[in-house]
Amino acid sequence: MVSTGLPVRPPQARANISNRAFYLFVALIICGAVIRSAIATRLDDFTLDEPYHIVAGVSYVQRADFRINPEHPPLVKLWVGSVISALGFRLSPFRELHDKESERSFVNDDVYLHNNPAHLQHQARIAMWAFNGALFLLFAFALRRVFSPIVAIGTLLFLAIDPTVAAHLPVVMTDLPIALLSATAVLFAVRAFLDWNWSDLAACSVVLGLALATKHSAPVFCVILAIAGFCFALFLPRLHTHDTHPRRLAKLCAVLLGAVIILWGCYRFRFTESPAPTENFNRPFALKIADLRSPTYRFLLKHFNSAHLLPRAYIWGLADIIRAGVEGRTESRLVFGRPGLRSPDYFFPATVAVKLPIGLNLLVLTGIFLFFARRLPASWKIPIAILLSSTLAYFFVLARGASYAGIRHALPAMLLLSIFAGLAVHAAIVSRSLLLNGIVAVAFLVAALSALPVMRPWEYYNELVGGSEKAYLFFNDEGVDLYQRNFEIARYYHQVLEPSHEVPFLQYIPYDQEAEYLHLDWVGRDMKRDEPRFQSPVFSGTIMVQARFLGPSLFLDWSALRSAKPIARFGDVLVFRGSYNIAPILAADRSYRARVELFSDKPDLAKTERLLRQSVDFDPSGFWDFIELGNIYLSRGSREQALEAFTGARDHAPAGTVFRRDLDNQLRLFDSPLPTSQIPSLRDPSLE
Repeated sequence: MVSTGLPVRPPQARANISNRAFYLFVALIICGAVIRSAIATRLDDFTLDEPYHIVAGVSYVQRADFRINPEHPPLVKLWVGSVISALGFRLSPFRELHDKESERSFVNDDVYLHNNPAHLQHQARIAMWAFNGALFLLFAFALRRVFSPIVAIGTLLFLAIDPTVAAHLPVVMTDLPIALLSATAVLFAVRAFLDWNWSDLAACSVVLGLALATKHSAPVFCVILAIAGFCFALFLPRLHTHDTHPRRLAKLCAVLLGAVIILWGCYRFRFTESPAPTENFNRPFALKIADLRSPTYRFLLKHFNSAHLLPRAYIWGLADIIRAGVEGRTESRLVFGRPGLRSPDYFFPATVAVKLPIGLNLLVLTGIFLFFARRLPASWKIPIAILLSSTLAYFFVLARGASYAGIRHALPAMLLLSIFAGLAVHAAIVSRSLLLNGIVAVAFLVAALSALPVMRPWEYYNELVGGSEKAYLFFNDEGVDLYQRNFEIARYYHQVLEPSHEVPFLQYIPYDQEAEYLHLDWVGRDMKRDEPRFQSPVFSGTIMVQARFLGPSLFLDWSALRSAKPIARFGDVLVFRGSYNIAPILAADRSYRARVELFSDKPDLAKTERLLRQSVDFDPSGFWDFIELGNIYLSRGSREQALEAFTGARDHAPAGTVFRRDLDNQLRLFDSPLPTSQIPSLRDPSLE
């Protein structure tokens, strides 16, 4: 062999780059991701929850009051609220609130009527790009510390291409922040539990505390890391004489305690939600706990509250997320075109697979294959095993709950899986294998071609389910749409319909305050004018609907429009023109309006009853409307009418479910000598 006289670099050395080059690459990727996000999401309106989070954050900052939107912990809202407050947001005085719809009305008044929503969205998007960008930088630092700079860069490149990440980067939501913080906490924990160094333990504690203060799914990772830390403390060999098992366990407890202290700090170390000692939630705490079906959850949360282990607003939020996300609301789930009350256990891994571009799926699978084929550094064996175990554990927990949010709730698992793409990139660079390099390069190229040109990235699905155009036929969760097309609806109305004085039927109705801001008109806005159009299930004219509700459904099935051909489409909004039987849509409209009225500051029960009656006459499959009717009749002592309403609810509730059981129990009370005034109302299962 003839020597070239040049030094031969060992394989691992090819994956090392300088600190300056590393952070330059990271900064470029993050900036590129933000620019792509700004371009791809420029047509998007607020998501359904963003106004809620923004006003809540301003309330937290300006008044140190956490009564608004306790469904989510305060970190993201504090960040955005600080920015929005500094820019002059006008917050209205608090008023008495009655359940979630009343609270939404309060925040929408402030967002759309008392402030400039366009300026507000622009300010909020800049704040969230900065916040998520900082979390990406922290995530990259943790990846570099546990693995290598190339793993970090490859993982960030994966995430910069992914449309779901692009969609979430600017929105005031908790899903992307909790995913980044949870994944970063796992990385710091892996590093900390290997050598029990205080700096890594402290970093893990801080990040885990920030995760707890971001979303109520973070306790899942607390449990995962507590179990992992316990196993590491007892079974890994001791590093030195002072490295005893009791000392390790004490350090683990310190990590968890530090995280809880950070959570308390975000609530200003105050148990009550307001400076005043009186309770101020939109639904009383005792009733919120009583809404839970599980006696175990009720017992735990009551004792958390009585012992003041966590802030009361946080416990209230836990009750809300357990009811909506674990026990589940009354919704028909559509998974791969099949409707059901609950999604199958494989739903969340499947939704990650169809929401990721096919090329990115290939990168993840390549990284997992390389791990099991022992083609990665031996020193990474334990960290990778913990990453994979954490991902599977999180998928297992998700499978026990509801699936209404789709990919949003699976983002922490997707972030962990993205690391395997980074591992594949590292292996390709180190090995110099033409095959492996080709696979990685082609996968990135295919992913980029599929994902980067996409507008409205929230609605992206890959080619396995026909892409974004046809995904609504297979899924109806919030990964398909989250009410971001209101700007485009208004544009279509003003450019196409308003000049001819046509008033459309909007299934996709913005809140009244946003509709006023957008100067929208629709059938049902003025009931004195439109009452005749709600007398028949057949509607003639222009109809705008969300595509995700067109798939098969157990309740309020929109079969008449499913096979119809739309005349226009923008994102997930389809526009139809003609004569159609839209009884299920009319029922849903009346049901929604009834709840807005029921939970208003001064509810008109007669109007609410009339709307609910219209709803069940159009389509009785929405059994929850019978329940609200029964509650109204109970409130005025009409025993026979209440019995009739609850019987209708029982007859239309799905057999073999907790809803049917609750209604059977309710009907037994009517057969007893119990006075009507002592028969309790039932909580509407469609409400959070």
